[in-house]
Amino acid sequence: MFQAAAWLISQFYSLTSNYIFAIAIVAFVIMMLIFPLTLKSTKGMLEMQRVQPEMRRIQQQYRNDRQKMNEEMMKLYQEHKVNPLASCLPLLAQMPIFIIMFRVLHGLTSRGSDGTFDPDYISKSSELYSSLDNKTEMLTWGLDLSLRPIEVLQDDPGKGVVYALLVVALMGLYYAQQRMIASRTVSPTMSATQAKIMQYLPVVFGVFQIFFPVGLVIYYFSQTIVRIAQQAYITRRFYKGDESLGRQAQAASAKARDMAKKDGGGGGLFGQLKQEAAKAKQEQASNRPTSKRVTPPKGSASAKGGSSGTKGRPTPSNRPKPGGKPRHPKPPRP
Repeated sequence: MFQAAAWLISQFYSLTSNYIFAIAIVAFVIMMLIFPLTLKSTKGMLEMQRVQPEMRRIQQQYRNDRQKMNEEMMKLYQEHKVNPLASCLPLLAQMPIFIIMFRVLHGLTSRGSDGTFDPDYISKSSELYSSLDNKTEMLTWGLDLSLRPIEVLQDDPGKGVVYALLVVALMGLYYAQQRMIASRTVSPTMSATQAKIMQYLPVVFGVFQIFFPVGLVIYYFSQTIVRIAQQAYITRRFYKGDESLGRQAQAASAKARDMAKKDGGGGGLFGQLKQEAAKAKQEQASNRPTSKRVTPPKGSASAKGGSSGTKGRPTPSNRPKPGGKPRHPKPPRP
């Protein structure tokens, strides 16, 4: 797989004689290959969202019977022909591709003992190998794709500004892409805070690109541009019109969110955790043994109130009343 990806890059380099173009075209080809999976998973996810109110009703009705709940959920999935795992297909497909491209793009600038490039996974008879062999720079348009932005900033801050701006532009693309997805997504279990976190999380991931070779940054940059175009197509295909699948999914998700709030399960993950904590505290209080007051037996000193330090101790007759004068015993008659 590594050699196949390297062969693909070398083929496009032989056509363009440009490292950036070769990497960008490979990113485009890969994104188009997995795009059918993206469409299928998006449709499956929207179909799942459309049945969320019914799922919420089943969860509340059988919340004390886990087995019955699972049986009813399976009947619901079969009735509406939905697959809960459909949305995971693109992620499962992209993970091996991510690892392969990461290794291959790192291998292009692998260095030997003398400090020059000794490319991995590429045929030594290819034009790409010849252009890199025994070289110390992978230059295109004044950018050395073998360097890491953090290294350039440390060695030459003036020159490193260009590399840093490339990373900043990538972070902006991540934000734009996530904003497109968030604008059409209504989650019944996600609070506003969680939605913001999910929106800015890819931007945070972009910060780490300063530690990656610029060639890999170019790959992610090109990939994100293609992904934004694909998301625009998905929006037009699934969200056009009030009766579209996307609009129905949005309405169903909003209804499920209202149901969750009425049932006390709203507020996203933090609200659910708070609800579970309150439930556990209530169960703990109900299981706590209650202390009963022991009534002393009749005839005892405690029952009569004669022992010292008890509430039943008789009040002396000469104790002054509040706000009154003390009473003195009358002297005995002679």
